[in-house]
Amino acid sequence: MTERSIADSLHAPLSALRAAQRLPSIALVLGSGLGDFADTLTDIVRVPYADLPGMPRSAVPGHAGKFVFGKLGERELIAMQGRAHMYEGYTASEVVMGVRLMRQLGADTLIVTNAAGGIRAGMLPGTLMILEDHLNLTGHNCLAGPNDPALGPRFPDMTAAYDPALRELAATTAERLGIRSARGVYAGLLGPTYETPAEIRMLARLGADAVGMSTVQEVIAARHMGMRVLGISCVTNLAAGLSPHELSHSEVEATALATRADFTRLLAGVIEELPT
Repeated sequence: MTERSIADSLHAPLSALRAAQRLPSIALVLGSGLGDFADTLTDIVRVPYADLPGMPRSAVPGHAGKFVFGKLGERELIAMQGRAHMYEGYTASEVVMGVRLMRQLGADTLIVTNAAGGIRAGMLPGTLMILEDHLNLTGHNCLAGPNDPALGPRFPDMTAAYDPALRELAATTAERLGIRSARGVYAGLLGPTYETPAEIRMLARLGADAVGMSTVQEVIAARHMGMRVLGISCVTNLAAGLSPHELSHSEVEATALATRADFTRLLAGVIEELPT
């Protein structure tokens, strides 16, 4: 099923939102353990991915699998509570279906979040890293194949994949709120295995500050469609070879939970500063 046909299957909730003149301008992708932010919105309408035939959904704990329409102040938002991953067997074009759908619904700004392993010295669990750039090391690109000119150009520019003004806004908001933040480069790998210590040493030499298994395809798709993008990683663990214990998804979820308050305050603070 295409993004357009999934949008058609959203007809009933979308008709009600349009009738109330509620069209989202800001889209969010909420990663592992970070989906609770959507529950802080008001006037919420929830649409489970399972109700949309063909919509990819994750079986990974911490990914609720819902679109959430809601308001933060006067701003209309649409959030994805959880995402599908290529390591679950989905193609690169399938994992960006939700981002393309949110763009079709009117959102022109994307805030994409993830849980990540810290690589750079000082990138400790609990740090919120504002993405300055990324390394797509998944071996895939969601734009491979025929280009749909209705979505964007054949060869989109990725020089400023993460909007410089939004990065500055996030950094100044974190400082104003007293939230520990950093800036860095995110390396996106395929997964689902955590990286080996040798791979982490390689990533450090390539310039990566944190590593995860998502995000890069969504950002490529968003920029292809002309969306402004802000990326925020919640560093949930030290990467392999830097941690004193074995890595586990339960650690990722626990750290994301412990960081939830700061994460929510930062997202709310940034969104409140965006133009209505």
